[in-house]
Amino acid sequence: MKRNYEYHGYQIEVSVEASSASARLGVGSRQPGFVTVVRVLRAGAPVSQFAPLRLSDADGQLFRNDVDALKGGYAAGRWLIDDVSAESDT
Repeated sequence: MKRNYEYHGYQIEVSVEASSASARLGVGSRQPGFVTVVRVLRAGAPVSQFAPLRLSDADGQLFRNDVDALKGGYAAGRWLIDDVSAESDT
């Protein structure tokens, strides 16, 4: 599943991937879940503004469903854009 979102002149591309491995290294939980891959592009630019991010849930576990993974990826993309925007304002 893949979604694109516009945010403050950037495009946030969020891809969700099913996984049966634990997101946290060294933890043997093999419950199925989802990870999200986030790319942030400047609107109209063909190259990603940042390296793609592969994310799990806040506690290091896989997201329980694809909707939570999408929301988490979108939130991470917005946070990254806001952080960069705040740095450029100083």
